[in-house]
Amino acid sequence: MVIHQTFADFVLFLYIHMAYADGFFHPKEKELIVEKMEKLFPSEPDPMKKLDTAEKDYLHMDPEKVADVIHDSFKHFNQVKFAQKYKVYTDMYDIVQADGKIDESETTALEALKRIIDLGAEAKA
Repeated sequence: MVIHQTFADFVLFLYIHMAYADGFFHPKEKELIVEKMEKLFPSEPDPMKKLDTAEKDYLHMDPEKVADVIHDSFKHFNQVKFAQKYKVYTDMYDIVQADGKIDESETTALEALKRIIDLGAEAKA
């Protein structure tokens, strides 16, 4: 299931997903995501409003469908280079560290994301 029009919108979804991996969107995570959004959406006049809207969309999504959205979206955005996808992964690591601790649920979410990115790289090889 692909629900995002652009790779940047999908990346924002991933940022939010990672922030919520431990069940709580910490203010430090939000601050870091807004900072990263400046590069993702350079012409966005109100990054906080965009983040709030994306967060509400994420929270209204059936949690059972999130993994399908992530997997299908990485396949859909197949023109995006592996290096860019891997940068997204490193951003995710920054996000889970932003609150000063890495929870087991965050580690699990990071590992799942890495497997999906690695699968995409293997499919192109």
